[in-house]
Amino acid sequence: MAAERMGATEGGAKKPTRRQTDGWKVWLLYAAGFVPAVWTFYLGATGGLGADPVKTFEHTLGLWALRLLILTLLVTPIRDLTGISLLRYRRALGLLAFYYALMHFATYMVLDQALNFPVIIADILRRPFITIGMISLVLLVPLALTSNNWSIRRLGRRWTSLHKLVYVAIAGGAIHFILSVKSWPAEPIIYAAIVAALLLWRLVRPYRRNRKTSAPRPRGEAVALKK
Repeated sequence: MAAERMGATEGGAKKPTRRQTDGWKVWLLYAAGFVPAVWTFYLGATGGLGADPVKTFEHTLGLWALRLLILTLLVTPIRDLTGISLLRYRRALGLLAFYYALMHFATYMVLDQALNFPVIIADILRRPFITIGMISLVLLVPLALTSNNWSIRRLGRRWTSLHKLVYVAIAGGAIHFILSVKSWPAEPIIYAAIVAALLLWRLVRPYRRNRKTSAPRPRGEAVALKK
């Protein structure tokens, strides 16, 4: 009985705690999160990205940054609608999104523009989609730097306010994607619609929660509470 209370298995080894299990799952998520970048880089190095491998690699990294930001913001609606909590993975998803956005910009600077800083600066200042993309990346920097327990304790309520910038960043990312294409294909429009839905959920969520808390209790429950 004592062994069972201590969480030991029949062989005498302790069962891993939930925190340990979740830790391994988070690290597996990080490992899986970098697979698209590694695979796309491999395709580019072996001639598998078509006529313009640099542009394709750059586009793929940016697309995954947007996808991961969407997954990060989906955590809350999933919990609200289904009761399934994936909060333990949100930090990893957000950091992966930042890493992909950073790699996207680094690819543009190093491989696309060959570190030609006058051209890069001119692009940022004169081309709207690059300007918006740069603003979104800059907004993600403080979020990535404060995605740790120490910052949460240090900043307190200010941490929550700071991390609301993710909504501005993801909106900018969607606009950056739409403006980067010369026509209006379905893909950027679909992503923009998903982002718009997530932003709308963010706006209506407080009202939805208020309605739940202010809803009258069933008569039987009220009687039970009185007893």
